[in-house]
Amino acid sequence: MKATVVGIYTASISGSRLRSVPRAELEAGKGLVGDRYYLGVGTFSKKIMAPDAEITLIESEEIERFNFNEQAAHSPGEFRRNIVTRGIKLNDLVGKRFLVGAALLEGKRLCEPCAHLARLVRAPVVEGMVHRAGLRAQILTGATVRVGDEIREEGAV
Repeated sequence: MKATVVGIYTASISGSRLRSVPRAELEAGKGLVGDRYYLGVGTFSKKIMAPDAEITLIESEEIERFNFNEQAAHSPGEFRRNIVTRGIKLNDLVGKRFLVGAALLEGKRLCEPCAHLARLVRAPVVEGMVHRAGLRAQILTGATVRVGDEIREEGAV
């Protein structure tokens, strides 16, 4: 099974609901064009410095696991990550370069759940998603990314 992008989410205003989009422009060194962190108005824009604030990813499998364990139905956008993936272990990409479509990214660190996310999801998201809430990545080479694009480690065939 190929790893793929199954969702792309963005919000232009801090704290607003993320909206699903079919494609997004990723700009190297800056982020997802039009997103709150790209614009410098995200909740943590002043605390999280680039490259950690450029883009975030989360596994759809982890969202599904959380919803099953909590008997909930939280949408992927509620987890406030930009790209939702399927078929790849994001934790394994810390310190590695990988492609999302034609965009080259580098995994920087895990994107752990926080009290802000817990307030928005209103569930035990901190305990339930620790080490499972995604990845912060730096955009090395920008490109337009679309739902359905393949994700693979750099150099993988």
